[in-house]
Amino acid sequence: MNNSNFPFQTIDWTRVPKTEHKGETGVAYWQTLQLPGLRIRMVEYSKGYLADHWCEKGHIVHCIEGEFVSELKDGTKHVLTRGMTYVVSDELSSHRSITENGVQLLIIDGDFLKLKTG
Repeated sequence: MNNSNFPFQTIDWTRVPKTEHKGETGVAYWQTLQLPGLRIRMVEYSKGYLADHWCEKGHIVHCIEGEFVSELKDGTKHVLTRGMTYVVSDELSSHRSITENGVQLLIIDGDFLKLKTG
């Protein structure tokens, strides 16, 4: 667990470079701020995006614009639209994202989402 403190800071997303990550179909564009034990990303999925893997990492995902489906490996599907958020801890679900028309998300993850046992 990281016990870092973060001084006040702002993020100008127009200055954060985009990286491209191909899905099974479509493309994801990430803008990433990495701090000790904390990752903050602005993510855009293109039209027709389907993640190329099942993710087990914990996230806080907030839908800024558009709509997407968070599909769980058990077949459950959750539709999230603008203004909606989901949260899950590490290792508590296998999930992947799908979008028909594209979406913009704010995704936060880090040490605070590690699975706690006992």
